[in-house]
Amino acid sequence: MQLCVLGCGDAFASGGRFQTCFHVAAAETRFLIDCGSSALIAMRKFAIDPNGVETVFLTHLHGDHFGGLPFLILDAQTVSRRTAPLTLVGPPGLRERLRDLMEVLYPGSSTLELGFALDVVALTPETPTTINGVQVTAFPVRHPSGAPSFALRLGCDGKALCTTGDTEWTDTLIPAANGVDLLIAEASSAEQVIPYHLNWETLQRRLPEMGAKSVLLTHMGPDMLEHAAGGCQKAADGARIQV
Repeated sequence: MQLCVLGCGDAFASGGRFQTCFHVAAAETRFLIDCGSSALIAMRKFAIDPNGVETVFLTHLHGDHFGGLPFLILDAQTVSRRTAPLTLVGPPGLRERLRDLMEVLYPGSSTLELGFALDVVALTPETPTTINGVQVTAFPVRHPSGAPSFALRLGCDGKALCTTGDTEWTDTLIPAANGVDLLIAEASSAEQVIPYHLNWETLQRRLPEMGAKSVLLTHMGPDMLEHAAGGCQKAADGARIQV
C-alpha cells in the first residue's frame, strides 16, 4: 500500500503545512486517515481524486482533523458529481457534530439530497471491525474534543498502520501500535509539555514498548520542525511512502 501525506501540520499550520490528512491507496480500496479543514485543497494540489476515496477514518472531532468533511461532501455533490457510496468512520457523536458543522458553514447543507449514499459509522472502543476491506480498531486516548478521542489501528493488504491522533502519553498506545508496519505519531513539541499532546522526548522514550517497524512523525510545532528526529522520518506534505 502507498500512503500520501496530504497534511501533517498542527492546527496552526506550523511550517506552512496543511492540517492532518493522510491518503492510503491499497490494492482494493482507497481511504483517508483524518480530514482536516485543508484536506480538499491538498487533494487537488497532490492529484488525489476525491471520488476515489471510499472511507474516511477519523481519530477525533477537532477542526484540524475532521473540519474538511463539509467541503469533501459538498464537492462530491456539486463539483465531482460523486455516485459511489462514501463511508465516514469515527467516534460516537460524529453524525451530530457533522450535521452541526455543515449547518454553521453552509446553512441547509446537512439536509441536501445527495446523489450518493453517505454512511456514518461510530466506532466501539477496542472492538475490531472491518469496513470496506479495512480492519479498524479504536483505542481511547487522552485528548478532550467533546467526544471520545481515539488512536486507530488499521489493517489492509497484509499491512498494519497506527495513528496516535492527538493525545498525551497513555498506555493504550502500546497495543494500538504493537508491531505495526508504520506508526504515524504526533510529536507536537520537542520537549515542552503541552497538555493532551505528545512531545518527542516522551515518544522517543516509549517507542521500544510500541514495537512499530517504522515511525512517521507528524503534527509538529515550530520547535519540533527544527529538532532532530532520532532516526524517525518526519512527515512532509505531498510525500508518498510505500508501506
